[in-house]
Amino acid sequence: MTYTVAVSGASGYAGGEILRLLAGHPDIEIRTVTAHSNAGQPLIQHQPHLRSLAHLTLQDTTPEVLAGHDIVFLALPHGQSGQYTDALGDVPLVIDAGADHRLTSSASWDAFYGGHFHEPWAYGVPELITGDGKQRDHLRTAKRIAAPGCNASTVSLSLAPGVAAGVIDASDIVSVLAVGPSGAGKSMKPHLLGSELLGTANPYAVGGTHRHIPEIQQALLAAGADDVRISFTPVLVPMARGILATSTARITPGVTDEQIRAAWKDAYGDETFVQLLPDGAFPRTADVLGANTALIGLAIDRAAGRVTVVTAVDNLVKGTAGAAIQSMNLALGLPEDRALTVNGVAP
Repeated sequence: MTYTVAVSGASGYAGGEILRLLAGHPDIEIRTVTAHSNAGQPLIQHQPHLRSLAHLTLQDTTPEVLAGHDIVFLALPHGQSGQYTDALGDVPLVIDAGADHRLTSSASWDAFYGGHFHEPWAYGVPELITGDGKQRDHLRTAKRIAAPGCNASTVSLSLAPGVAAGVIDASDIVSVLAVGPSGAGKSMKPHLLGSELLGTANPYAVGGTHRHIPEIQQALLAAGADDVRISFTPVLVPMARGILATSTARITPGVTDEQIRAAWKDAYGDETFVQLLPDGAFPRTADVLGANTALIGLAIDRAAGRVTVVTAVDNLVKGTAGAAIQSMNLALGLPEDRALTVNGVAP
């Protein structure tokens, strides 16, 4: 069976990456692409790397244009997709790459985003540990899916095994992330210009203000934590794509090194797209460029009494578009890895 797809926000980074991956999907027909200010222009003008989709023209983003497809992807800025989702009730599967349907707490939404709160959808991180198994079990029957925040899913995948196994203390987490500016979207912003980024590293949303914090807390509570307190500091670095997240958490008293390592090995030993590296090995962002993989390195720092987890992802693939398509595959009953790869691009 071939499924027809519409992608909104198709001229942006997330929309473009969704299209790049869907273009190689044998069960998908990309029928419609939409935008706002760029409507009426050829898609290829804004996504010149998508040569196989040169025949498509960007249409207006309206419920009427998006309706009538088997699947709709919404790749819109935070706070904008909710206005469309209520009008897409007849679409069998809708996947939101924005934040509008990620959070279960209206209080958290008000504190970190503001505006109208929309109902939470199935969270699009299949490998994430939950109280009753893994999140993929909920995605298999989902009709509405919220793709994750790239920083949030990276940190959550980093720490959920330790939380679920009870070997780390989720009330004492510190995460520092080196991130590429593509995660901020394609809109022109002075602080994201090359002349502002090259040759420097810039922290932002410091001191508990980043919008992905409640998403991490939500995921780790679902993994079994009683309380989640996290110091979260992202740092913009001069690479177009990528996240390197270094997260530490206090070791639970009495657990052994073997128990700690077993938590991550047991959680991800059978996973295709989340891989624990051998002892002493740590990932680079270059190793996941273009791939749907999260590579994890684990260290046990007994002197500090903490576990250190270093995770690398491509923020536009595993962090966003790849997670969305992996979740789509599950919802459609297709092989989970359809149109996705574990192989990066090098050099």
